[in-house]
Amino acid sequence: MAHHVLSLPLATILAVALLLARRAAGYPWYVCGSSSNFAANSTYQDHLDFVTATLPKNASSSPDLFATAVVGTIPEQLWAMGLCRGDVNASTCFECLTQGFQVVPNDCPYDKGASIYYDPCMVHYSDVHTLPNDDTGPMMNTYVVTNDGNVTSADAARFKSLLADLINATVEYAANSSRRFATGEADFNQETIPKVYSVAQCTPDQTPAQCHKCLDRMVEATLEAFNGSIGGRVLGVDCTYRYETAPFYNGRAMVRVAPPTSSRAPAPAPALQPTAAGGEPMYYTEAEDTEMVDSMMMDVSTLRAATGDFDESNKLGEGGFGAVYKVALTNTGYMAPEYMMRGTYSVKSDAFSFGVMLLEIVTGRKNNNDGCNLLTTVWMHWEAGTVAELVEPSMGGSFPEGDVLRCVHIGLLCVQADPAARPVMSSVVMMLGSDTVTLQAPSKPGFFARNNNANTAVSTVSLSG
Repeated sequence: MAHHVLSLPLATILAVALLLARRAAGYPWYVCGSSSNFAANSTYQDHLDFVTATLPKNASSSPDLFATAVVGTIPEQLWAMGLCRGDVNASTCFECLTQGFQVVPNDCPYDKGASIYYDPCMVHYSDVHTLPNDDTGPMMNTYVVTNDGNVTSADAARFKSLLADLINATVEYAANSSRRFATGEADFNQETIPKVYSVAQCTPDQTPAQCHKCLDRMVEATLEAFNGSIGGRVLGVDCTYRYETAPFYNGRAMVRVAPPTSSRAPAPAPALQPTAAGGEPMYYTEAEDTEMVDSMMMDVSTLRAATGDFDESNKLGEGGFGAVYKVALTNTGYMAPEYMMRGTYSVKSDAFSFGVMLLEIVTGRKNNNDGCNLLTTVWMHWEAGTVAELVEPSMGGSFPEGDVLRCVHIGLLCVQADPAARPVMSSVVMMLGSDTVTLQAPSKPGFFARNNNANTAVSTVSLSG
């Protein structure tokens, strides 16, 4: 395998990635600091000895297999961290971190900053405490490792496409998991390369947004440069990702990716959304999920019929663009506000319909237009913290409240007024199927009412003139 080491400010890493990397020694991979040194038997040496003796146990006994330590005061202050891959056990973690803290001072003698990367763990210490994703920090020790084997030229485009989907799906899952860790698997269905495997991980002290940013920028800077290699990894202090064509992690994959149906140009870092088939998540690029359907704007004749020829009884008032009318259209489902108001339809409209249905199932109530709209009622109870009072009465109070709250939470996310704020249905499937996915806070739902007497949907339309 080819090995490249980068010890540069993060912005520079992203700009030059593999292009300006220099060769370094083989496994385990280490990166030595170059800004300052310490003397033998110094205070800094004592601090390093202390974390060597204590941090491996602290990290390996943590549920996240992660620990940090700050020892001493500036200028002899030492900051250290140890992180194990999320699929290893505590004993493997302890042994790996112990070895790392013992070995790296020999590889980087008297350097105040150093990092070392093993397959199961990584160790880092420095005299400067850089916060996660702090672009102003002095160093981010990043190591790039490439497998020298390549897929055949005939399979290259398909492999790159699948790899982009797999890596970004794994990143998506890792950033939203409580441990900031995910494993992935994709079917390549080629005789010599039946599958591709992946891992993505951030330090667990990062927020989902920080983790996503770290991995997204790393992938964007490096994935394309692997250029069909059958294996590669980018190892960083804050985040890391890896892929191989042979299994290298323990347990089943957390993310499953379907093979591409046809060759297409690979995207280095597409935003991904999950879906499910056969009970396991599969991923597709967001561009495929959110492609807009051809315009479905209502013509004047349709509007005349829907508003009773703009009858005054259907006029709701005056808006910034003119008169606002109530519109009633025959409908086979729940229409989202943007369709009723602008005739615009997308998969985010499907999410709105599903959200209304989900809230109806949980509450045992129909959404209606009698002045007590279900979405408004649910939102009022959500803000008051009394959602449990809305649960279908036939449940008799015997229900897991946490599951109910999560269903209502997801339902409210689906009925957001702004389509961009709603998840696509594939994301909804993952949210419902996994407690590890962090849910964003919902805002007030979009307006919707459904007529109980006829299969009609009621919304508003603003007419200028």
